[in-house]
Formats: sequence, structure tokens, C-alpha cells
Amino acid sequence: MEKSIFPLNYLQLGKKARVKDLISNGNTRRRMLDLGIISNTEVEALQKSPSGDPIAYSIRGAVIALRSEEASQILVEEI
Repeated sequence: MEKSIFPLNYLQLGKKARVKDLISNGNTRRRMLDLGIISNTEVEALQKSPSGDPIAYSIRGAVIALRSEEASQILVEEI
């Protein structure tokens, strides 16, 4: 069975995924790389803000809040 690749903002709370690709450019891409969001990094969706955006993710031992627009540019595969 082949696993599907999808944008990070579709990852359900409490689930883990592995980063497969970044489709952002410029400053946004640089920020993601600086946060340690590189290929094969494990990410877990922790919780949503009361308004639903941003979402808190556990990335490399840190909790990072990403807006849906930013998370949609990170392609992941659920693990």
C-alpha cells in the first residue's frame, strides 16, 4: 500500500507525519529551513487555536505555531 503525500495543514491532531518536500520560496522557505523543517523531519500536530488557525506542531522537540497558509506549503506523509 502506497502512502499518500499531502499538505501539513491536513494532518489530524495527535497524528505524526514525516516531511517530504517544501514548496515555498524566498523568505518563507528560509524560515521553514531555519526552524528545522527539512526532509524526513518528524512532525506532530498538537492543537489548534480557538479560531482554528494557527496550529501548534511539535518539530524537533520544539512547539511551533504555523498558520494554515504556511503549513500548506509543507508536504508530508503520515507515519
